[in-house]
Amino acid sequence: MVLFGASEFIPPILGCNIKGNISVRGGERIYHIPGQEYYSETRISLLNGERWFCSEEAAREAGWRKAHQ
Repeated sequence: MVLFGASEFIPPILGCNIKGNISVRGGERIYHIPGQEYYSETRISLLNGERWFCSEEAAREAGWRKAHQ
């Protein structure tokens, strides 16, 4: 049985709902904002270096790019 942590789907800090995902192919760092295609399907794995952001600016400053719609 595999259990998933709440942090995969729910941000640990209220309002910080931008998902910083690392591409399996190539390792590209991509962030997803609510309303974008695949946002709801995107899971965050803290163990793999993925993370949540509170703003797009913070994501860009950390070296992540916005997902294409």
